[in-house]
Amino acid sequence: MAQLLRSGVAARSPQGQPIHLSAEAVIERLEAAGATLLAMPAHGYSTQMRQMKFDIVHTALEAYGWQTSQARAGVPSAASISQMDEAFGWLGLIPEERHVLRRLLGARALVHPITLRYLYPWRRLAEVLGADHKTVQRWHGQGVSLLVRALAGN
Repeated sequence: MAQLLRSGVAARSPQGQPIHLSAEAVIERLEAAGATLLAMPAHGYSTQMRQMKFDIVHTALEAYGWQTSQARAGVPSAASISQMDEAFGWLGLIPEERHVLRRLLGARALVHPITLRYLYPWRRLAEVLGADHKTVQRWHGQGVSLLVRALAGN
């Protein structure tokens, strides 16, 4: 498994060699990391109600499941959380003066874990950045190529 070094140099494999990933593989890993991030529970146990963990049934409709339910993604495994940390750590390889590319890659990586739809489509990102959606797509490609080069050690 690849490991990101804290000194800001390129990521290296356990044998010490640079990681060689294609642009498609980098995008795939970032999107998988975004889906893992969104699948994680938003909250844990609270100290608000210590006496009881179970929901109280108030009406017969709630008791027999007549209300609509929302599908949730399963809690990600520890391995997928580690891969998420690694992939999002790659964003630190983009130079600080290119922070817009870093934010763009991070925002575009957020993919809904069930529907696999992007939380931020190209046009919404373009609206936020004040640019054309084709320009934002080109910037995304530049950011991915920066990551590929940084991971390869160039």
